[in-house]
Amino acid sequence: MKNPFIPKGKAKLVIIDRRVSRDIISNLKKLDLDVIETIECKEVDKSIAYHPDIVIHPLDEKKLLIAPNVFEYYLEHLKKYDFNLIKGKSVLTSDYPGDISYNIGRMGRHTIHNSKYTDEVAREYFIENNIEMIDVKQGYGKCSLADFGDGLGITSDKIIHERLTKLGYKVLLIQPGFIDLEHQNYGFIGGCIGNLDGETIVVTGRLDRHPDRDKIEAFLADNGKKLMFLSDENILDVGTIMIL
Repeated sequence: MKNPFIPKGKAKLVIIDRRVSRDIISNLKKLDLDVIETIECKEVDKSIAYHPDIVIHPLDEKKLLIAPNVFEYYLEHLKKYDFNLIKGKSVLTSDYPGDISYNIGRMGRHTIHNSKYTDEVAREYFIENNIEMIDVKQGYGKCSLADFGDGLGITSDKIIHERLTKLGYKVLLIQPGFIDLEHQNYGFIGGCIGNLDGETIVVTGRLDRHPDRDKIEAFLADNGKKLMFLSDENILDVGTIMIL
């Protein structure tokens, strides 16, 4: 099954944290993408309150699962696009794990999540479509894994790396940290990137401060991927550059 975070053909739009710099917004528009800025999910911690991957999970290319907390906002802003918007069952709350129900990592026919807290609608969809759920303790499965299609990914989580590698995926393990996230000690690699297509990866900032910069760039280049930096700032976790 094709990863819904990787557009098929020309991407139409991007959903992104409205707090990002105007440089990032401008550069996304230059890629001929409609930009939809997120609304605050007031029930979760302020550090992730505008992160799209906290409140939205693309089940497939046409179906977007959205937290009830913000459903009406996205229903209004996405109505002109050809999506089936589905309201999730899990109402997000401020205390972990009450904020992780939709932050589900995807790779091939597998999901990566603390499945005890996966939203019921998502769980039913995965079962019905023979998508295997990999249960891990890390609740922020989407943030913790950058997936680039073709069985390629990057994570700083050793358990996620171990589980995916055993399944035959090619996943680079990097050091945790060195990624900015406001009000937190650091962010995660999956929250910094978006897939413009099957080849081009857009990144919120530059990798210069990351000790594994050379490893990351070599891993992607060796596997036919190219990076596009949206700003000259340090890499920033914005809850995924959600390109659809």
